[in-house]
Amino acid sequence: MKATSDSVKPEPASSRKVSPGAFFVDLALYLSVMFLIREVYFESLGFLANGLFWSFTTLILAAWRMRARGVTWAEIGLYKPSDVKKLIRATVFTLGMAIGGIILFEILKDQFAWSLSPDTSSESAVSKFGDLKNNWLLFFSIIPVIWLESFLEEVLDRGFLINWIERIFSSTHFATVLAVILQAAIFGFRHSNDLSERSITVGLIGLAMGVGYVVFGRNLWPPILAHSLLNTISMLDRVG
Repeated sequence: MKATSDSVKPEPASSRKVSPGAFFVDLALYLSVMFLIREVYFESLGFLANGLFWSFTTLILAAWRMRARGVTWAEIGLYKPSDVKKLIRATVFTLGMAIGGIILFEILKDQFAWSLSPDTSSESAVSKFGDLKNNWLLFFSIIPVIWLESFLEEVLDRGFLINWIERIFSSTHFATVLAVILQAAIFGFRHSNDLSERSITVGLIGLAMGVGYVVFGRNLWPPILAHSLLNTISMLDRVG
């Protein structure tokens, strides 16, 4: 995957001197915490608050390992795009890939009658977010949290995961392809902990976001915006 850059990112020399084994240890620790922290659930807080707790805990760990390895936030993609038009094109392209991937999966699933666990996300959404049907007040009260979670997931799943997997394999082209695929699989599995319609659908979203991230100069803002728009569309569908 060849990236096209619309801005220049700093690349600290210190991040290139760390051995692949050190990044592997970081990744093993990171993934362990990412999955184990989800076993902690505070019933009194609700799903959204718990989700933010999980994401911020993982973010703290990622920030710790980034500091230890000399990797900056700008280096993993949190830098200002220099061209707004490119940002818009990249966002639309990434969003289109995500939606297209989901549509293609639905067509293939029906065509070949794949036997998968059903997608129960619509049913579970009520228990997670409340009954959004015609409830615009609830929608506007929770959508900022949804956007924040979208931001955190892109920083962690695209920014951190892809870069750390690449560094394990010395940042070769093969490593980039492998990193994009692996982070998508992890992203999908983490949302359902099984092989189901939901895990595959979310995995395809993660794949689209990963491709968009790499192709458009490793800037996190296109996938962040695309992810936020996709989640907004999903929530609007539950209101209507």
